[in-house]
Amino acid sequence: MYIFKAAVVGAGTMGGEIAQVITYAGLPVVLKDIDQEMLERGLAKARAIYQRRVDKGKMSVSDMEAKLDLITPTLTYDGFEDVDIVIEAVPENMEIKKAVFKELEEVCPEETIFASNTSALSISEMGAATNKPHKVIGMHFFNPASVMKLVEVIPGLDTSQETVDDVVMFAESLRKIPVVVQECPGFLVNRLLMPYLNEATKALEEGAATATEIDQAVVEWGMPMGPFTLMDMLGLDICADVGAYLYSEYGERMSPAPLFMKLVEAGRLGEKSGAGFYDHPGGESDEVHRMIKELQESGAVPTGTRFSVERLMFPLINEAALCVQEHIASITDIDMSMVAGTGMTYGGERMGPLAIADRIGLDVVVETLEKLEKELGPRFRPSRPLKLRVRAGHLGVKTGKGFHEYA
Repeated sequence: MYIFKAAVVGAGTMGGEIAQVITYAGLPVVLKDIDQEMLERGLAKARAIYQRRVDKGKMSVSDMEAKLDLITPTLTYDGFEDVDIVIEAVPENMEIKKAVFKELEEVCPEETIFASNTSALSISEMGAATNKPHKVIGMHFFNPASVMKLVEVIPGLDTSQETVDDVVMFAESLRKIPVVVQECPGFLVNRLLMPYLNEATKALEEGAATATEIDQAVVEWGMPMGPFTLMDMLGLDICADVGAYLYSEYGERMSPAPLFMKLVEAGRLGEKSGAGFYDHPGGESDEVHRMIKELQESGAVPTGTRFSVERLMFPLINEAALCVQEHIASITDIDMSMVAGTGMTYGGERMGPLAIADRIGLDVVVETLEKLEKELGPRFRPSRPLKLRVRAGHLGVKTGKGFHEYA
């Protein structure tokens, strides 16, 4: 099925970005919200993205206005009677998403695809709340959607292959890189990022290093930005919600750092609230230092632990190996998704976690994880796919075979 018209429900930051991406491909889109102020904010977000192109001389003002005219803002479901796909970008709450899909069933054609921009929640559960689960799918854009190329396409248990194929083709028409990911909590990229972000926060609250030191070390290692800069950009409330959900599904290896909730409870949600791990503007925060001291003095967190970049990055590699074992995505797609979704590099090359593990040596990764497990606990236990390859002598680049094969 070719998609001629789209709709986006929820005109927040992601909703406005997704609407802009759709219009940039020349397609009309209906942008809906229940709040006029949010609707205007979504339109302003789309306009700001185009305005940057005009300012750089990449687009004329008349072209910008023509693209913006493709967006129809609405507080009702007017205009939904002939849409081919609806992307919901409402808050990360399962009951809200189910309610939206029920409303959409009343106004959309039977053949309309219902896509969720959820970053972690179950597509199968959403589909079960509708009368057409074969038409329900995950379509997870990355923030900012106008820049990030990756789109995770997540079929639910009942999603038809036709729906998967249609959404992959639609994502490609938007000039995105679609990766089909088997459903699991957090899908692929967020599942891999959460142990890394948690571990960074634990190292910070335990006094192993400052936020600035950790961010700088990770950037030197190869990530485009440090974990605290990233979390402040994404929003700590969103990180906390996703983290709590993944902890409920995966257990102790995803246990959230106590500092997360202290920051959220204090209203320090990141850049959008003017304060998160850092003050914006201002950098390191005395208030965060005080929170860390309180956690340490209360005995809520251990102290005196050591920081290393491996402490953050190797749990991410370990989780990627588990995704291989569970057939969440292919080895190539796992690496490509982390490059396209996070800008991951190593040694100056764009490279995903499994290729990086091959470069370092899988034996070195396993030995380091085992040392960290003794020091810091079972969340570092090496996964079976890593240990299996080491036992087989598949150590990576140095033996010509690891997760990938090398000439």
